[in-house]
Amino acid sequence: MKKPNLLFIFADQWRREAVGFMEKEPVITPNFDSFSNEAAIFEKAYSSCPLCSPNRASILTGKNPISHGVITNCKPGLENIFLKEDEVTVGDVLKSNNYRTGYIGKWHLDEPEEKEGLTPISGAKNWDAFTPPGPRRHGFDFWYSYGADDNHLSPHYWMDTPDMISIKKWSVEHETDVALDFIDKNKEENFALFLSWNPPHTPLDLIPPKYVNMYSNTKIQKRRNVILENIVDHPQTIEPFSLNEDTYLESVKKYYAAITGIDENFGRVVDYLKKNDLFENTIIIVTSDHGEMLCSHGFWSKHVWFEEAVSVPFMLSHGSKYKNKKILTPLSGIDIAPTILSLLDINIPLEMEGKDIAPSLNGEVVDNIVVSACYTGNSKVLKSLKERGLDTLSYGWRAAIDERYTYVYYSDYSAKSTPKEFLYDNKSDEFQLNSILVTDKTKYLKDYLIEWGKKYSDPCLSNI
Repeated sequence: MKKPNLLFIFADQWRREAVGFMEKEPVITPNFDSFSNEAAIFEKAYSSCPLCSPNRASILTGKNPISHGVITNCKPGLENIFLKEDEVTVGDVLKSNNYRTGYIGKWHLDEPEEKEGLTPISGAKNWDAFTPPGPRRHGFDFWYSYGADDNHLSPHYWMDTPDMISIKKWSVEHETDVALDFIDKNKEENFALFLSWNPPHTPLDLIPPKYVNMYSNTKIQKRRNVILENIVDHPQTIEPFSLNEDTYLESVKKYYAAITGIDENFGRVVDYLKKNDLFENTIIIVTSDHGEMLCSHGFWSKHVWFEEAVSVPFMLSHGSKYKNKKILTPLSGIDIAPTILSLLDINIPLEMEGKDIAPSLNGEVVDNIVVSACYTGNSKVLKSLKERGLDTLSYGWRAAIDERYTYVYYSDYSAKSTPKEFLYDNKSDEFQLNSILVTDKTKYLKDYLIEWGKKYSDPCLSNI
């Protein structure tokens, strides 16, 4: 019997509630809504680190950022921040099990090629990089990718040479074209394809107008936790800014429009699989690397423990096996690789730290507390910490999350204030407006985080 195929689709900066079937935000997503009736929906899926590179590395390796070493984005000014060749990834394992592997879209797991202002032969600039064939591709045979670039309407890619391929089409549509071609050419084999769409990642003005126009008459309510004055990102790497409500709502509509665009292209993929009798034997996973704050709590972007940033969609289908299932077991980035391998009946490497959540699809109770963590990643702050003789891994925040609560331990990124702890009851306070006291009833999350810190030698938690 032919083994199941795998199609793993993940967008960038797409928060869990921003999809129609969740009935929380007015996002137009007819294809995801239809798919939700054919799939298991994990309603408590989280990012292991709400930042692109760290969680992408966690998804592939099944390991925490502090273990795989990609603790911040792969970007200029930092050394040794990339996915190392000796890490065992789900791509490596799939290739060794005779899958025809492919990776399309954003990678963002290699060091930037541009050094000291010198443009490399590939033409990569700023954060971007051409990843050449070899161990840094981690088992992916077919390669149509780039490192990090947000020009969604004029994207570029590399295959097996440094010759840049420039395209004049919305990146999501073009990458879907390439994905459909890959599947068509490999449909007689066992294929495993990772399709990595960059939108709805900012900038929000690089979206085809047809999707934006769909929201011209949509009334959007400001979320209860939105603050429009002195907006910053959590590590405070951008200058504070303010928005009026109309400008804010237009930004939200554009964010939704990008999701509507990825929905349309997802529909193209599912239609192809069904028309070619591939749907029943293909495991499809749809998720994101992290969410987007969009001014909730006065924050822009991600890199913070609030639900808008740390929660992600997670849909999983395998033909008609898991129709209309709602899974409340918490799941994070590190759990994805072991769960995929389990579903494909492939041995899970001992190096992987995540939990196999697959039994929950069959009704079994899987106890899981997820940990999300963010580290100091600003080059100037890192330099300051080192000059002061401080351990750079001792700062940032760590969070333990279960079906109901989020516990956070926060040690200021620049070591200039006393550590703080927060606890949110996500059932009675869905917008996380009020931190509550840790009690004997809820102390188990703090205890879990302390033990997690010991297990993975996290110095941030040594004095909690």
